[in-house]
Amino acid sequence: MNSKLTYIILSAAAVFTFASATAQEKKAKKAGSDFENYAYAEAIESYESLVAKGYSNEDIFKNLGNAHYQNANYEAAAGWYGKLFALEGMSDNSKSENKSSSANAQSMSDNSKSESKAGGGKAKNMEDKVDSTKPGSNADIDPEYLYRYAQSLKSLGKYEESDQWMQRFEAAKADDARVAKFKENFEYLDAIAEVSGRYDIENLPINTEASDFAPSLYGDALVFSSARTSKGLRKAVAIHEWNNEPFLNLFRSIPDRSGNFIASEKLSGALNKKTHESSTAFTEDGKTVYFTRNNSENGKFARDEGGLSRLKVYRASLDNGNWTDIIELPFNGADFSVAHPALSADEKKLYFASDMPGTLGQSDIFVVDIKDDGSFGVPRNLGSEINTEGRETFPFVTRDNVLYFASDGHPGLGGLDVFATKIDDLDNLYIVNVGEPVNSKQDDFSFIMAPESAKGFFASNREGGLGSDDIYGFTETKHLNLDKVYPVEGMVKNEDAKEALGGAEILILNNDGATVAKTRTSDDGSFSLTKGLPKGNYRLSASKEGYRANEASFRVGRNESSAVEVLLEKDVKQAEIGTDLIAFLELSPVYFDNDKAIIRPDAESTLEKIFGYMTEFPELKIEVRSHTDAKAGTRYNKRLSDKRAEATVAYLVDKGLAEERVSGKGFGETQLMNDCDTREACEDSGHQLNRRSEFVVVE
Repeated sequence: MNSKLTYIILSAAAVFTFASATAQEKKAKKAGSDFENYAYAEAIESYESLVAKGYSNEDIFKNLGNAHYQNANYEAAAGWYGKLFALEGMSDNSKSENKSSSANAQSMSDNSKSESKAGGGKAKNMEDKVDSTKPGSNADIDPEYLYRYAQSLKSLGKYEESDQWMQRFEAAKADDARVAKFKENFEYLDAIAEVSGRYDIENLPINTEASDFAPSLYGDALVFSSARTSKGLRKAVAIHEWNNEPFLNLFRSIPDRSGNFIASEKLSGALNKKTHESSTAFTEDGKTVYFTRNNSENGKFARDEGGLSRLKVYRASLDNGNWTDIIELPFNGADFSVAHPALSADEKKLYFASDMPGTLGQSDIFVVDIKDDGSFGVPRNLGSEINTEGRETFPFVTRDNVLYFASDGHPGLGGLDVFATKIDDLDNLYIVNVGEPVNSKQDDFSFIMAPESAKGFFASNREGGLGSDDIYGFTETKHLNLDKVYPVEGMVKNEDAKEALGGAEILILNNDGATVAKTRTSDDGSFSLTKGLPKGNYRLSASKEGYRANEASFRVGRNESSAVEVLLEKDVKQAEIGTDLIAFLELSPVYFDNDKAIIRPDAESTLEKIFGYMTEFPELKIEVRSHTDAKAGTRYNKRLSDKRAEATVAYLVDKGLAEERVSGKGFGETQLMNDCDTREACEDSGHQLNRRSEFVVVE
């Protein structure tokens, strides 16, 4: 009994007469008519009765799934969507079983919540039907059914299966913003777990078996919306066909001496009419209230051409204790809904949910300027970082300019989840799921906080509550970090970028030179700052024993690369006499081909480094000592080694090394590196190790 979606739309009670061949066909047409006219409670009862008698088809499964989904009965919705996809030949990984028709009917009556949550939150007419003509994984299935099935599975705790259906949704609608957010936050459950546990919550005594939600603060009092009846007069009140619930009214609860909200009373009759009223926002002086109401004339429903009574935001003024001058805001419309007002701290901006033209999804969050004379500017959509093709609704803004809102388009635990983001810079937002226990597998929404306090309220239809939607109080025990951070990763290699350097120390410095992060590279030379860095310019300093420290500048931000590579040069000292520079500088050997004295291409890199080292230490002199294998005769090998020494010296001299600083000598086969002392003793790979030049410091 959660009319959470805001009483979004009220359908006209249309009466149709059908000529049918059979009673079942008549019942099917009547159910379809009820569904088309948003009488979901009656449609569910009729459809499930037909299914119990073995009468079923694609439209029945679609409409049953949607009717339960609109009433936030996600368990039943998952069952019917599962049957729909099984009927279409798509694998049903969830294996969710439907309840019997009677059980479903009972479940519906216990969990009907469609209208109030999205406050609008629905497709173009805030009713959120899907268009079965759109292409999906199956030509006859709109991709939106895939998304709703994935969402419904989440509410059953079947996250792995939900992710599998999200991947199907991605394949069917890759350009959907919800797909992008899912891909960017594939490990969303880990991220939610990391921020969870920051609230102590309690179910408030003012809750009833009916839907209670949309809390707001009016001085010390708590104002909220409820489908409760007075003194048990349920038969005397109008029942909404969407969910078989009474229409919503505004109530007020004043805390007792202990600060508990126990008793409540209905607000002024000037605010409560024969329509839905919900979602209030009071100015700090208590003299002005903005609230949601169905489109009405003289206190009665006013409907559009389709028989729908849209939602509108109204403003009222307090005069001598009475609410007067009730006017609708100028940006309301006859063919779209506006709902759930929230004021900025300076009361110069009004935030709200709507499906007005320019909406990106089923309902978006907008903002409009309130001018000094009380008039309004042009509403602005808060953009695609916040709004998705799903439902974004119930905004609330703190004095620190933090926007809290409910959404089923951002990755969450199931149903509507509460999210938060700083809105100082709409082009650089960091949106965070506030985590458990505020969020659950069910619908969690209408989150508010008291000024200058860690206390607040929200509504949820989670298990364990008293009614379909209950209001919960909370105390925030740990502040939520909303600084936008970006991942940073990189690699440290040696100067020729061929060898990764593990164990290098990494320091990240900001513009002021202060160290803001530190880590070390792994064995593969990589590093990653898992907590990320805020947007800005940084310097990365890398150091490792035996190497010269080096720095690299980089920028963190939305469109900036987070991969940083730093190259380190070997920090070498002057070699002592008798040292072979190949071993000293950890260089690759200079090898020669069999029976050749030509410098090979793979040796040039080493010779370049030898030349660089000699340039760095101009007092050094070296002797090139060249060698051969033992496959040829002694005299021949001596001459060949002399030629190899001459070729090596010539290469260095040609590079610019002074002739007096380098000499060469051939040693033939007299200084073998191994036991390959005859042609037959080794394979050629063994002989190759002896065909080499060495660079020995002699002065």
